[in-house]
Amino acid sequence: MSRPISPPPVTGEGDRDLPAYVSNGLIGLRVRAQPLQAGMALVSGYAGEDPERRIEAAAPAPYPLAGDIAVNGVWLSDLQHQVGELEQAYDFASGELTSQFVFIACGRRVSCTVLTFASREDPTLVCQEVALTVDGACDLRVRAGVAVPGVLGRALRFLRDTPGEAQTHCDGVLLWESAGALGRVGLAYVTEMAGGSSGEAEALRPALDASGLISTYAFRARAGATYRLRQVTSLVPSALHSRPDEQAGRMAAKARHDGFEVLRRENRAIWDEIWKGRIRLVGAEPRWQALADAAFFYLNSSVHASSCASTSIFGLATWHDYHYYYGHVMWDIEAFAVPVLALVQPQAAASLLDYRFRNLAAARANAKMMGRTGAQFPWESSPSFGEEAAPLPGTAAWHEDHVSLDVARAFAFFADVTGQGEFRREQAWPVLSGVADWIVSRAHRTPDGYEIRASMGIAEREEPVDNAAFTNMAAVVVLEDATRLGQRLGYAVDPRWEEIAKTMVLPQRDKVVVSHDGYRKTEEKGATPDPLMGVWPFGYRLDPAAEKATLDFYLDQADAYLGSPMLSALYGAWATRTGDRALALKLLDEGYAKFEGGRFGQILEYRPDRFPEQPRAGPFFANMGGFLSGLLLGMPRLEPSEGEPETWPKAPVVLPAGWTAIEIDRLWVRGRPMRLEARHGEPARLTALEGGR
Repeated sequence: MSRPISPPPVTGEGDRDLPAYVSNGLIGLRVRAQPLQAGMALVSGYAGEDPERRIEAAAPAPYPLAGDIAVNGVWLSDLQHQVGELEQAYDFASGELTSQFVFIACGRRVSCTVLTFASREDPTLVCQEVALTVDGACDLRVRAGVAVPGVLGRALRFLRDTPGEAQTHCDGVLLWESAGALGRVGLAYVTEMAGGSSGEAEALRPALDASGLISTYAFRARAGATYRLRQVTSLVPSALHSRPDEQAGRMAAKARHDGFEVLRRENRAIWDEIWKGRIRLVGAEPRWQALADAAFFYLNSSVHASSCASTSIFGLATWHDYHYYYGHVMWDIEAFAVPVLALVQPQAAASLLDYRFRNLAAARANAKMMGRTGAQFPWESSPSFGEEAAPLPGTAAWHEDHVSLDVARAFAFFADVTGQGEFRREQAWPVLSGVADWIVSRAHRTPDGYEIRASMGIAEREEPVDNAAFTNMAAVVVLEDATRLGQRLGYAVDPRWEEIAKTMVLPQRDKVVVSHDGYRKTEEKGATPDPLMGVWPFGYRLDPAAEKATLDFYLDQADAYLGSPMLSALYGAWATRTGDRALALKLLDEGYAKFEGGRFGQILEYRPDRFPEQPRAGPFFANMGGFLSGLLLGMPRLEPSEGEPETWPKAPVVLPAGWTAIEIDRLWVRGRPMRLEARHGEPARLTALEGGR
């Protein structure tokens, strides 16, 4: 297996660059260029009240890997201007971030190297090693701990010892409650100091104060000696344990027992396994491989089988100026992330879907409040209970119906890819049948067929429309999925599902499917190609003439849309369906590559040259998931179904100009490892791996 391309090292603080994002799918950190200064941390399932909109939102937790250094009594935190030679390097192969800097104080130069990673083997753990070298003898003090300044909420209790034990097994344990008392998170950390004479130093561990829980080591440092402070912190949300601080204490004590090097080795081993699903672009310029590796890394690092609240459109990343999605779970995850993950990390995909399944009762209640039957999933789903959490007055939540269709389709797709009979019966059927029943209550019968009125498509306009094309197309696909699944399971199927699917109205002009009734090219967001998404990746079957006409119509308007979030990343795959390889490469560049901005290949929500006024918010998962879906499914023309995997390729592969093949050494299909080879001009091939690995 070839190693992924890691991004080039970066120097300095950066201007508008987002800090490095380190995550394992349960915990996400923003690590600053000077990494001992507290960044921001999110924990899956931990929520609080947003201070401005007063709604439930993902809440930053106390920062779990904070630190400080003092030379002869002068602290780095008091002299940030004395920090220089900042450099960071990110190893995507292992998920390890390495930061370097120097601190000059009292005539001494301290060289620092900081290694940071989030454990995938033990997902409640984040780990850090600080290696220090001084150029002359001095009194050195080094701190590590949990920082609370600027974090909304309050401490409920803390411990510095282990109750009932003579020996202390953790440096400290903290129970933190979010603003509005909507959630709690437990944090516990352990430290060790090694190198030179520091092994004789005992950590000073005072009570919780305004800084947080801090351990300080003090010793006389020798010139040229290297000293290492290692810290491992466990973060446990109350969504996973009713007394999360106690459980965090157990997990931190286990980490101390296992040891830092074991944790690091196990994390690397898991990343080795994940990278077996690397998407290789044969014949493409190296920058395309780097873009594919970055998207693959960020998507996979932000999901985990242990996730308790799915993931947000930015994964578990946040920063001060882009809180506007509030960490809510939105349709983009099911539409753009689940299809890729179902094939490369199915346990994580199952966890994302399990969040929706566990909150099916909330979807049913939501439908009732709208005067409908079945299950209507919320537009912005709250982390805690999967209820509607859109900011008041919630205008989008009034009409954004397609979220339920995206969720249902993801369950059908996962069932087809994995072939899991229990999943089909126990999870996919309740979701698909619930959404199908909702469609029945949402659609209106007219002389022309069934219509969905006053809805909102992918383009979020000021006013709803009748017969939004993507919504109607998606409803047909979901009704067909529900009917097919019910018949497979031997259940009685509502005959109205098939009737509505066959007679759903589709807004068309000649052969072109347009966005909605009364559509005009000059209207607000008129270039939004939502009918194309209905065709692919959603799977609505148009006759070839209508598909070609619709493709040509929206590809001709591409320049008016490119730079906007979500669908821009799909243009390259759509262009391959026309056979125009040069256009496909151009639109991939315009619709994806130019979204890159900031440190370490982060893909932004908006293309910065087209929308300079927008916050630089990323890594944005709809864009990355759309790009990866195009590489994995769209260009190879794979259409997973109930049929055997060998039948999934539906047309010869068309790749962007210069590309010769897309190869993946291991995908998971029906519980078996398979290899994908999609060579230009030939049907893609899925072949079982010998030995089952």
